[in-house]
Amino acid sequence: MRVLTNRASAVPALAEAFREHGFEGASLAVLSKATGLGKGSLYNFFPGGKEEMMEAVLADIDHWFCEKIFLPLERANDPATAISSMFEYVTAYFRSGRRVCLLGCLTLNTAGVEFAVIVKEYFARWISALSHCLEVGKVSRDFTRQLAEETVSGIQGAIVLARALDDDATFNRVLRRQHSALIDAITA
Repeated sequence: MRVLTNRASAVPALAEAFREHGFEGASLAVLSKATGLGKGSLYNFFPGGKEEMMEAVLADIDHWFCEKIFLPLERANDPATAISSMFEYVTAYFRSGRRVCLLGCLTLNTAGVEFAVIVKEYFARWISALSHCLEVGKVSRDFTRQLAEETVSGIQGAIVLARALDDDATFNRVLRRQHSALIDAITA
């Protein structure tokens, strides 16, 4: 195992530990093992403890989604390309449904209450960005929010199904159907 030497390099390992064990289940021992850092080093990098570690992970996720998903949708001149790009990035990020959505998991138990504002902002921005992109694609404003909500919830549901069925083809099929529905809406 590679030993991590700074806060930033620890964040991806922390993210995977939180994905695997959840916030409550990711004890300091688990986080220490995942990062290769002793508990003292973890506290040195994250004086606020596990909560600060999760905040750093969520900030890292937010940065990635802003760069790869939200901003391209919000700035789209070519909605079809932006939507297709979103699906490609989402498929890669969630590893065709094999990688848990950490923000989605935080909504499912009381441990996520501490991060409720961050989680709400993440999902609200995704829906808003996709709605905007659909509007640029000349989809009726009344229909854009519905399509965006169905798409984001469909992606989240596809992750759950793919993991439950141990079948990444399920994730890919659901996303292909969602992609087609959005492209059909902007080309209608």
